[in-house]
Amino acid sequence: QVQLVESGGGLVQPGGSLRLSCLASGSILSMDYMRWYRQGAGKQRELVARITSGGTTSYADSVKGRFTISRDNAKNTVYLQMNSLKPEDTAVYYCNVAGSDYVRRYDSWGQGTQVTVSS
Repeated sequence: QVQLVESGGGLVQPGGSLRLSCLASGSILSMDYMRWYRQGAGKQRELVARITSGGTTSYADSVKGRFTISRDNAKNTVYLQMNSLKPEDTAVYYCNVAGSDYVRRYDSWGQGTQVTVSS
């Protein structure tokens, strides 16, 4: 079983920056897809960014040019650098990782970390 723990959320003023981290632990053989989602109050969960094992990235239109997803395979960690934050970025951010452990495929979620953008 692969567990994910997010960190780095908090309160930031508009225009500020935060970096989220997601650490994966367990019997990890591969981390094929690593994604960040977010869910604002009263809204559906949406995909923010994803990165493949080969390093290919993609972003939601609403965050292109402001957010950067990256991964450190040696540390089993995925990051989300968020710059030029806006109030509409306020949400709970969730990490999602899919891959294989030494027995089967897994698709794990973190517990979420709150990001609040407000003056």
